[in-house]
Amino acid sequence: MSDRVAVVTGGLAGIGQAIAVTLASQGMHVAIGARRGKDAALQQRMRETVGPETFVDALDVCDEGSVTAFFDGVAQRVGPVDILVNAAGVTLHQTVTDHSLKDWRAVMDTNLTGPFLTTRAALPEMIARGWGRIVNIGSTAVRTAKPDYPAYCASKAGLLGLTRAVALEGAPHGVSCVMISPTWVETDMLRSSAAKMATASGRTQKEEIAQIARSNPQTRLVQPDEVAALVAFICSDRAPALTMEDIQVNAGALW
Repeated sequence: MSDRVAVVTGGLAGIGQAIAVTLASQGMHVAIGARRGKDAALQQRMRETVGPETFVDALDVCDEGSVTAFFDGVAQRVGPVDILVNAAGVTLHQTVTDHSLKDWRAVMDTNLTGPFLTTRAALPEMIARGWGRIVNIGSTAVRTAKPDYPAYCASKAGLLGLTRAVALEGAPHGVSCVMISPTWVETDMLRSSAAKMATASGRTQKEEIAQIARSNPQTRLVQPDEVAALVAFICSDRAPALTMEDIQVNAGALW
């Protein structure tokens, strides 16, 4: 694992940051892409949190030009990309009947078109070098659904289709592609969703989070570093045949 170059999108917080920390701890050179990546204070915080040589730059995964510029910067400053982890994602709490087209496109562009653009940028060189790992962060929403998150459910289901197509394209060339689908993970995204659910239900945010934790058989929230540990294994030389899969990290829950 040492000296591999790993790109983590959405690596400034939550699951993405936990993945960046874990990969860096195993000797990888980590490059983080995020919309706020040009912020000097955030860059410094990532160097303190992830590692002193962590490369952080602006990346809007919805914008083709931004993706090209970011990967060019990684190649020049860090090296050829060996590992790509698509952790950037958004969600909106809306029913189908109340969903605006603008919001639908925002979720689909970030959660599905974004991984397509980053994968398209990284995959050719992985194939040329005969080794690569691509990990997409999905959701248990792929196998079930929730009426208040239609765009999120649809985008993550589409991401699984993309994952499997990339896995087949990369298979003859030593490149794997896997999706990891967690249930609720204790992140800022969860807290934001809980706040919106609390407004609708009349409960407090704390009560909503407690209810979410009780909704799975383990009666707890999955932690970001649990997802990160699985990503690290998939990205190692010990898991070359683990590809095309949707791996659930669900604490026994359906959602």
